[in-house]
Amino acid sequence: MTDIRFDFSGRTAIVTGAASGLGREIALELGASGAFVIVSDLKDEACRAVVDEIAAAGGKSKAFAADVTDEDAMREMASFAEKDCGGLHMAVNNAGIGGPSMPTGDYPSQDWRRVIDINLNGVFYGMRWQIPAMLRTGGGSIVNMSSILGSVGFANSAPYVAAKHGLLGLTKTAAMEYAQQGIRVNAVGPAFIDTPLLSANLSPEVMEGLAALHPMGRIGKPAEVSALTCFLLSNRASFITGSYHLVDGGYTAP
Repeated sequence: MTDIRFDFSGRTAIVTGAASGLGREIALELGASGAFVIVSDLKDEACRAVVDEIAAAGGKSKAFAADVTDEDAMREMASFAEKDCGGLHMAVNNAGIGGPSMPTGDYPSQDWRRVIDINLNGVFYGMRWQIPAMLRTGGGSIVNMSSILGSVGFANSAPYVAAKHGLLGLTKTAAMEYAQQGIRVNAVGPAFIDTPLLSANLSPEVMEGLAALHPMGRIGKPAEVSALTCFLLSNRASFITGSYHLVDGGYTAP
């Protein structure tokens, strides 16, 4: 976690994909800043491990295991926030997968559908029920986790790139629709970040190659993404909505 602190006391947040990586870091920072955090991921045991971490730091949270591609589960999570956690004020739609690395002409249709379903449809299902819940609390803030690949292409990653581009359109549209009803919606675009999604699947040589793609000469840290995400959720970002904010070490600058 960073040394930046916001006051989220009395506010409840949903974080999807919160069992590891960026989601875990964001959940920990929100908990340390006074928010009641609903820690969501596929497996209950993994969610509860993060809940325990938040509790050890003096924060409050509950686990809610769910698949973001299941719209009923997303509806139930928003209802859980309202009925059991004092309402819903913030959401970070972070759950996502990378998918196989393959040229577009060879990409298996079932893998295309899976990546789109998790990375794009899952965000819509979340927002579909988060927004009505936030309206009932008088407003709120949503951050959707995009990527640098929401603005540039990347060979052999067609569905991931397509989903992250689509997520930006969804973010901007929702921001326009609810701007006068007290709900802000923004997107964050990390470059390559040192999370288990990368380090557990790539060799040190490949990781070094990825680091070299960034003008800063390194891969980002989860805390650097969490800091921006929490700022966008906070009242300090009260005039920011419909925006896409990069955390990329200069990756998209050239």
